[in-house]
Amino acid sequence: MAYTEDQAVWVQKGATLSDKTAQKEFGLRQEDILATIRAGKLQYRHTTLYGNPCLKLMREEVACLVNEKYGMDYLKQRNAKTELGKVQTAIRSLQRKLAQLEKRKAELMAMLDV
Repeated sequence: MAYTEDQAVWVQKGATLSDKTAQKEFGLRQEDILATIRAGKLQYRHTTLYGNPCLKLMREEVACLVNEKYGMDYLKQRNAKTELGKVQTAIRSLQRKLAQLEKRKAELMAMLDV
């Protein structure tokens, strides 16, 4: 059985996401998603993940919904804030590691001077 173009989109990796992921990634509420589905603006499929029921949504349609609702810059700002948090976490981690290495260096230098 050959896939039609519509069916192919649903099985492509990264082309879909669950309603829970859409809430986390795009900052949507469950009510917004359900209202948009009822209005016919979002396609969905019922599915289960690890035995839990969820809705499978098309990533492109969710992104369009967010752009329509919050504006074009919303996703850019949200992604920038997320990346900034990750960068700050990495910097703090490296600072802790550097402090540990400096301490170990001092211990080794003290051992060599004895």
